[in-house]
Amino acid sequence: MKEELSQLIQSSLETLVAQGDLPSDITPAIQIDRTRDKAHGDLASNIALTLAKAAGAPPRDVAAKICAALPDARFVEKTEIAGPGFINFFLSQDSNQAVVHKILDAGERFGHSDAGKGQKVQVEFVSANPTGPLHVGHGRGAAVGDSLCRLMAATGWDVSSEFYYNDAGQQISNLALSVQARCRGLGPDDAEWPADGYAGGYIQDVADAYRAGDTVDAQDRHVEAAGDVENLDAIRDFAVAYLRREQDQDLKAFAVDFDVYFLESSLYNSGEVEATVERLIAGGHTYEKDGALWLRTTEFGDDKDRVMRKSEGGYTYFLPDVAYHLNKWQRGFTRVINEQGADHHSTVTRVRAGLQALDTGIPEGWPDYVLHQMVTVMRDGEEVKLSKRAGSYVTLRDLIDEVGRDATRYFLVARAATSQLTFDIDLALSQSNDNPVYYIQYAHARVCSVVRKLAEQGIGWEKSDGLAHLDRLEEDAEKALLRRLDRFPEVVSQAASAAEPHSVATYLRELAADFHSYYNAHKMLVDDESLRAARLTLSEAVRQVIANGLHLLGVSAPESM
Repeated sequence: MKEELSQLIQSSLETLVAQGDLPSDITPAIQIDRTRDKAHGDLASNIALTLAKAAGAPPRDVAAKICAALPDARFVEKTEIAGPGFINFFLSQDSNQAVVHKILDAGERFGHSDAGKGQKVQVEFVSANPTGPLHVGHGRGAAVGDSLCRLMAATGWDVSSEFYYNDAGQQISNLALSVQARCRGLGPDDAEWPADGYAGGYIQDVADAYRAGDTVDAQDRHVEAAGDVENLDAIRDFAVAYLRREQDQDLKAFAVDFDVYFLESSLYNSGEVEATVERLIAGGHTYEKDGALWLRTTEFGDDKDRVMRKSEGGYTYFLPDVAYHLNKWQRGFTRVINEQGADHHSTVTRVRAGLQALDTGIPEGWPDYVLHQMVTVMRDGEEVKLSKRAGSYVTLRDLIDEVGRDATRYFLVARAATSQLTFDIDLALSQSNDNPVYYIQYAHARVCSVVRKLAEQGIGWEKSDGLAHLDRLEEDAEKALLRRLDRFPEVVSQAASAAEPHSVATYLRELAADFHSYYNAHKMLVDDESLRAARLTLSEAVRQVIANGLHLLGVSAPESM
């Protein structure tokens, strides 16, 4: 409706330009917002205020001319000029009802658009080191990242999801040493235990499998355990494959998959890291100090210059990150969204500075980042901190096993990523209106239940009958539902643009609340056939939008509960 109203205003402005009431060189940005108070109409625009100077007239006079020049449109019942010159639009009942036709015609694609058509976007998320089971923070990244992929696809983008494996560096060495120590019968309390070793019980599982000569098939590799406790390289290869397989299984249980699995080691093997260093040196953005190689990141907005190559040799973490993102750019992604934990905040400026220093035409501010805050898990009013398997943190698998995939996914995506999240296990398990995912799914199941009862009573119902009698929807609650349904495409579009999937979760809670309130106050299976058909058709539209919204969050829409 905003789009149609924008076109209506544009037509009015063209008329005023032709009449000489507006200069011909104006290029107005038509902004339309929903009103907070329905007494002020359904939608409002400040266009008259933005054009007053160019028109050389008071905003209210400009608003009056715009209103007078508006073409007739069935969906606008009346206009009013408010305050200093805002134009309030009151939509007709026909316009509100039209959304039901659109929903039933589009079905699963209602809310979709072509905004990103012809453009490639990559969403990188989870990207956990293959050194242990996925924790709840990784789970939040998985829920947010996968929802972002779904949102971008729904708005027309060509989406590629990617998992970046940090399979090189000190942490992988610590993993190998930890597994080797376990193979030798050592534990974290022994003096010979590696200083930075991993103490979780899962390390013993890896060691046992290695010594037993097990075979591991991970996403991109087949590894047979050598069984040799002294062969640290063989232990490293086996441990990485073993834990990658475990992470893959956790993600599969979470209904998350990736188009690309990218190995950090490939950047070294292909020479891309060295090539990036050479390009930065050739560009004159580096210098040597205290035996280390530095990049002048302060030239690109950083608070201090950064070391690329340490004095003792080896690269710091941000250098392969720059090479990796150059690789992304060369793959043709118009937009890149990195979903990562808040502990990656310091890397944002460094990576962007490094990319600018390469001088390859990469836009400033590229790539985009969504950094999620920490998750606190609660049970019986107390924080849950430990997992038997991980030893020091709550795993994603713990949550999935405890409350199920749907509740886990919804709770991890329902708040803005920038907000800290408290995951209340008791709430997630409750079958009450206080549990938002249950509340939303129950609204969907309620509609399905009504349709089943109708069939059991042998009463026929055709959606076409309901569409023909939508004018019977005269109650305030029905009008509120129609307005809420009409907002869904806008919510999806804005959520994709701003990379904020939680706004879809918020919308679904509000839609479910509107429907439950309506359902509790109004009988569906009334004797009046035309009113019954209209209410059932409205309910079916609600069901479809709830199903579409839940799909964007990776949550199921059950037909019975």
